[in-house]
Order: sequence, then structure tokens, then C-alpha cells
Amino acid sequence: MTELDTAFWLTAAAILCLLAMSAFFSGSETALTAASRGKLKSQADKGSLGAEAAMTVTEDRERMIGALLLGNNIVNILSASLATALLTRIFGDSGVAMATLVMTALVLIFGEVLPKTLAITFPEAFAARVAPIIRVLIAVFAPIVSVVRILVQGILRLFGVKSDPGGQMLALREEILGAIALGHSEGAVEKEDRDRLLGALDLSDRTVDEIMRHRRQIEMIDADQTPDEIITQVLASPHTRLPVFRGSDDNILGVIHAKDLLREVDRLVRGQVGSIDAIRELDIEKVSMKPYFIPDTTPLDEQMREFLKRRTHFALVVDEYGALEGLITLEDILEEIVGEITDEFDVVHKDAGLVRSDDGGYVIDGAMTIRDLNRATDWQLPDDEANTVAGLVIHEAQLIPSEGQVFSFHGFRFEVVARRENRITKLKVRPL
Repeated sequence: MTELDTAFWLTAAAILCLLAMSAFFSGSETALTAASRGKLKSQADKGSLGAEAAMTVTEDRERMIGALLLGNNIVNILSASLATALLTRIFGDSGVAMATLVMTALVLIFGEVLPKTLAITFPEAFAARVAPIIRVLIAVFAPIVSVVRILVQGILRLFGVKSDPGGQMLALREEILGAIALGHSEGAVEKEDRDRLLGALDLSDRTVDEIMRHRRQIEMIDADQTPDEIITQVLASPHTRLPVFRGSDDNILGVIHAKDLLREVDRLVRGQVGSIDAIRELDIEKVSMKPYFIPDTTPLDEQMREFLKRRTHFALVVDEYGALEGLITLEDILEEIVGEITDEFDVVHKDAGLVRSDDGGYVIDGAMTIRDLNRATDWQLPDDEANTVAGLVIHEAQLIPSEGQVFSFHGFRFEVVARRENRITKLKVRPL
């Protein structure tokens, strides 16, 4: 009887230990899976050895989960077997059913729900504590886990499923985008902050032709003008840098900076042999900087790095045939992140591009980009086929519409308010 009692208590103690191990494996799996690698990296940089171990463990999630599941299944099956043997000895054949009910309840409550709830509540702290032990277990279970991985990958290949080694980085970027959007929808992130963060993340996906100033809007200086006319134009312009051409606006000679022109005028007028009449000798081409041309397919983040590397803020955009398409500045790229930047020389018309109408829509400048409209109104108009609102209407209508024509697509009503030559200058847009 004493031996039976001793065996009973030893078996019961073993079952409790196995339940504790099951809780450890379940909680560790949840914590290491749910923990933010960004927060762990921040803690590791501050000297947390546990966080550093968690970073190492979670680098190969497939191997980590394989080791945890292996350990969890071993202890769960072993505890269920011991409970069945123990209760069968006491209650006979009905002990199997009792063991199933009892172990199901114990494993569910103490081996799964309780530890996973704790782990999901404090994922980073939990992960930092268990990671050193899990790292040792992964090394111990490595041979078995490797065999299991090979078998699993072979089975998946039979069904045409292949793992994506680069998917984690893509998933991380999507996770950041989703977190920002979720934070805004829940009120934790202001709209302006959301737009700035998303704008910075989108730079690599957008090209210069999407935000450049079109050649129709570029103010240029004709090198054949008289020096007086050139100086007057530069002084009247709100821009600091102006392209210089001769004959045709495709024949760009250089880019004149207002300061360079001022220095040259000062030299001619106040130099050792200077006089007011010497201004007639002004050679605009000599003063101009060499033009910097870029292709229209250049990504914005790459172009921003080039601007910083070259220590210049101004580039002319050309198409695949070398024809001038427009120009882009460093300020244009920064505006995609922080919004519109204006200074004391910019000509600003209040609500010039976006005016609210009485019916809940907007009167929009046709040259307004779809991205700017979406950011201002939180709409989701597509910008895959066109950069401007007018371009979107022309693309969808497959013609250049006349004034007064109305179109409906993408869940919005578009009315052409004004047209100049072949350009749509004003549109009225409202959700259907």
C-alpha cells in the first residue's frame, strides 16, 4: 500500500511538472511570436541579454516553432499517458475517460489559455526571460527539427507551396503600414503624422515623373533675350533657379541661380573697370550652371540620395528619347513627406486646387495629383494609370471630354467644369 501511495504521488508530481513544462512551451511560443522585433532590438541596444537572445531565436521562426511544438507535444502526450495509467489503476476501465476529461481541462486551462494570456499581455518581457532557455532547447532538438523541416517542405512542394526567404522583410514593411493605418483609425495617430510617415515609406515605390513639375509649368529664360530682360525676369520670378535655353526649350544650355546672376552683375557694375553700361556684356550662358538631367523612371528615394550626394537641389527630367518632360527639386520630394512647403516668395492662392462644394464634393484643379487629393480627402482613387485627376478622367473616358460632361467610375462622380485647349483645368468631384 505504501508503494502504491508512493507511486501515486510520484506520478501525480510528474504530471504537474509536465503541465508546468507545457505552460512554459505554450507561453514561450506565443511570446516569441507576438513580441515586436523593433522593441526587442531597442532593449537589446540598451544592454538586455534576454532581448538579444530573443532576437537571435526569432531570426529563424520556422526552426523556433518546430522546437517549441516538439517539446510541447512530448510533454502533453507524456502527461496524458501518465494520467491514463494512474487513473486506470484506481478506477479501472473508466479511468481512460476520466483521464481524458481531467487532462483536457488541465491542459486547456493551465497549459494553454493561462500561459498564452500572460504571454500576449507582456510579450517582450516574457520573450526576454524565456529566450535563453529556448535557445538551448533549439540546439538540443536541432537534429529532429531539421528532419521534420525537410519532410514538411517536401510535402508542401508536392502541393506547389514554396517558402519565400525575402517575405519577412516585405511582411515587416506591410506590418508598419498597417500599424500606422490602424493607429489613425483608432485615434492614436493624427492624420498629419500618418501622412508624413506613409509619405516617407512610399518614396521607394514612386518615381520622379509622378511629382515633377511638367514642362508646361516650367519658367525658363531665353538666352537670346537682352541682359535687361533677363535680369528683370529673374527678379520677378518666385524661383531661385531657372533653366536657360536657346532656340527651343528642348535645347537647355544650363541653369541660372539668382545669386550667381547677382554676383555677375555686381562684378560688371562695381568691378575695377565696372560701369552701369557694362551690364550689356552679361553672358547668361557663362554664368549658368551645367544642367543635371535624370530619367523619369528614377525612384524618389534614390533621387533624394543623389541630390544630397551631389549637393544640388534641382534636376531636369527627360524621357527615354531625351526630350524634356519637366523638372524636380529636393523640395518637391520633401513635400511628399511633410506636405506643402511655402516661403515668402511663393505665390499662394488659398484653396486654389481644392474647394469644397455644397453637395459634399470638391471643385478641383485638373492638374492636382491624385495622391494629393487622396491625402486631403482620405479618398482611395487609384493612381496607377494617371498622376493627375484630369489624367484619370481622360484615361477612364478614353477621350478628351468637353465642358459639362459627367462620368462615374471608382465610386465617384466627375464633372468637367472647365477646359482649355486639350487640357481639363477644372473638375467637380464627389462620392456617389
